[in-house]
Amino acid sequence: MNARVLDALRAAVISGELAPGTLHSVQTLATQLGVSRTPVREALIKLAQQGMVRFERNRGVRVLQTSVHDLEEVFALRLLLEVPATRRACQQIDAAGRKELRRLYRAMERAAEADDEFKLWENDRRFHRAVLEASGNTRLAAYVDGLRDTVLRRGVSTARSSRTLDDIVREHFAVLERIEAGDADGAAAAMRAHVLHTAELLLAQESGVKVGSVEIDLGWTDQGVRTD
Repeated sequence: MNARVLDALRAAVISGELAPGTLHSVQTLATQLGVSRTPVREALIKLAQQGMVRFERNRGVRVLQTSVHDLEEVFALRLLLEVPATRRACQQIDAAGRKELRRLYRAMERAAEADDEFKLWENDRRFHRAVLEASGNTRLAAYVDGLRDTVLRRGVSTARSSRTLDDIVREHFAVLERIEAGDADGAAAAMRAHVLHTAELLLAQESGVKVGSVEIDLGWTDQGVRTD
């Protein structure tokens, strides 16, 4: 698959350049990108697997709208996948991995101090991916990273809406601190608290009600049993 074509199409969907609900032909997209149909079709198949577009027989490909329910499903998956992965990462990470996490955390701190939301988001995403990669499962890291695009496609963020940039940084420090201490259970719990808090804030924000008033079916632990 042509990575440049995939990145270009994903960015166009996330930015809204390819607007939700719109229908596009593979040939038109290929012409716009200056490539053949094959890499465009392969990239669209990948985006369809990620729930970003849908092929419609004899019509083309439609860009899908992200719903509040989609967001709930994304965070449910993140909890099920990131929490045990964080526990495993803490057990396997080496000195170089811990150093990289500390570097990314410092970059997040600097972004918050500079009031640079984009830089903070960029390093936030890299921090999570570094944790997942430290678990030893690169496919999982790529899959969870792709889930974040669903949130981006809706164009929503908790930054400055539900919490400050400093608040976001502090939640990541709790994860980093436990990983550096070699506390696998503590690291997993800190990651669960962070992802769950983000879900609660974002879903309440998107539903237009107060936090705590939204029914969020995210009560599964990483062992697959209810916490309530």
